[in-house]
Amino acid sequence: MTAITVFCGSSEGVDPIFAETAGRVGREIARRGWTLVYGGGSAGLLGVRADAALAECGTVIGVIPRFLYEWEVGHDDLTELEIVETLTERKVRMGELADAFLSLPGGIGTMDELFEALSWAQLGLEEKPNGLLNVRGYYDDLVAFLDRATASGFIKAKHRSLLHVSSDPVELLDRLGK
Repeated sequence: MTAITVFCGSSEGVDPIFAETAGRVGREIARRGWTLVYGGGSAGLLGVRADAALAECGTVIGVIPRFLYEWEVGHDDLTELEIVETLTERKVRMGELADAFLSLPGGIGTMDELFEALSWAQLGLEEKPNGLLNVRGYYDDLVAFLDRATASGFIKAKHRSLLHVSSDPVELLDRLGK
């Protein structure tokens, strides 16, 4: 493992544990010597996680669409910031740079990225592990949905097992790094 793409919210959410955990993930990735790849923003959990990795002298690569960068949400203090034209290009590029994917709490954009990466694995387009960090039960309902969809025959058990879920960031990073 040399690089991990991490998806998360562009806001910090209302519970301080989300930002604390994002910072912990950023620091842990840097301590492992892995490159953090993410959406290139400076706001919310995106910025918290990137800043924490940078504070540990980690390598951080951001990939951001031009329109978001021009809205002044791009993080200009990264190791590298790639500007692309579309959100689709952003996801593809982050996938190219990564050896694994990890999703922290977030909203619609995070869900889009999580399920895109999981779909790539399901279809056999990539063989990169996917993790879901279930901070303080944030994703309990989503995990229950995936389990229900599997029990109902809409997701094959082998595809459901492609998503590793844990509430412990260190344990989850250990699993993704194998």
